[in-house]
Amino acid sequence: MLLRMVPKKTAIDFIGAHKLAVGLSVLLVVGSLALFGLRGLNLGIDFLGGILLEVKTDGQTQIGEFRDTLDGLGLGEVSIQEFGAPDDLLIRIQRQEGGDNAQQEAVSAVTAALGDKVSEYRRNEVVGPTVGAELQEAALYAILAAIGAILVYIWFRFEWQYGIGAVVALTHDVLTTIGLFALLQLEFNLATVAAILTIAGYSINDTVVVYDRVRENIRRYKKLPFSELFNMSINQTLSRTVMTSVTTLIALLALFFFGGEVIRDFIIAMMWGVIIGTYSSIFVAVPLLLYLRPRRGDEDEAPHQEQPVSEKA
Repeated sequence: MLLRMVPKKTAIDFIGAHKLAVGLSVLLVVGSLALFGLRGLNLGIDFLGGILLEVKTDGQTQIGEFRDTLDGLGLGEVSIQEFGAPDDLLIRIQRQEGGDNAQQEAVSAVTAALGDKVSEYRRNEVVGPTVGAELQEAALYAILAAIGAILVYIWFRFEWQYGIGAVVALTHDVLTTIGLFALLQLEFNLATVAAILTIAGYSINDTVVVYDRVRENIRRYKKLPFSELFNMSINQTLSRTVMTSVTTLIALLALFFFGGEVIRDFIIAMMWGVIIGTYSSIFVAVPLLLYLRPRRGDEDEAPHQEQPVSEKA
C-alpha cells in the first residue's frame, strides 16, 4: 500500500496567504540581522583561536569547583560546560599572549591545577588567531560561492525570474539560520558552515522540484491566472515535499538524541534548515514569481506533455 502523508488531491490556497508569509519572512530576516548585530555569533575556537580541552572527570567534582580552580590561574576568559554525560566537560580558554609556547604552558598549567579531578583528557586543541581569521574568510567565501553557483545553475536551467526567486529564498534560509545561532548562542564553527552549505543544497533541491512543476504548468495552461497556476503546482508537489522533509527530520532527530554533543549544534542547524527550506520553497520562492512574471512562451506552442520531474523522483 502506498504511503501518502498528504491527500492525493489537495487544493490549499498557499498563494492567498503569501502576503502574510512575506511579512513573516521579513520579520525573520530583520530579526536575524538584528540579533547578529546585537549579540553576534558564539564563534568557536576554529575562528577565534585559543585552547580547547575535553576531559572526563572523577564524577564527583562540580563545574563550579573547576571554574574556581581555573579562574585562579589568570588565563583570561574560561568557559566550562557539560559535554554529553555529566562527567564529561568541555573547557575553552582564550588564546594566550606569547605564541605557541604560551599556549602549551597554559595547557600544562591547567592539567597541573586540575590534577586527579580529571581521569582522562580526550581532546586537546590549540588554534592560532591567523588560522582562525583565514578560516573565517574561507567560510564566508564558501557560502557566497555556493549561492553564486546556485544562481548560475538556476539561471541556465530555467529563466532569470526563477534564478532571482531561488536565490532570494536561499538567502532567506541562510540568514535565518545565522539568526537562530545568534539567538541561542550555539557555537558557530566549521561544522556549522558545513550545515549551512548542506541547507543550501537541500533548499535549492526542494525549490527546483516545485519550479519544474511551475514551468511545466505554465506551458500547459497558458490562460490560467498565475495565482491559480502556482497554487496548483505547489499542491501537486506537496506530497513529495512533505515526505522528503519528514523522513529527513526523523533521521536528524535520531542523531540529535543519540549522536552526542559533538554534532548537536550541527544537527540543530540541519533541522532548522529542513523546516525553513521547505517553508521558503512554498511561501517565498514561488510567490515571488507573481511579481517577476515568468514568460508563458508562444501562445500557439503545443502544450508541454513531458512527465514532471517530481513524479520521476
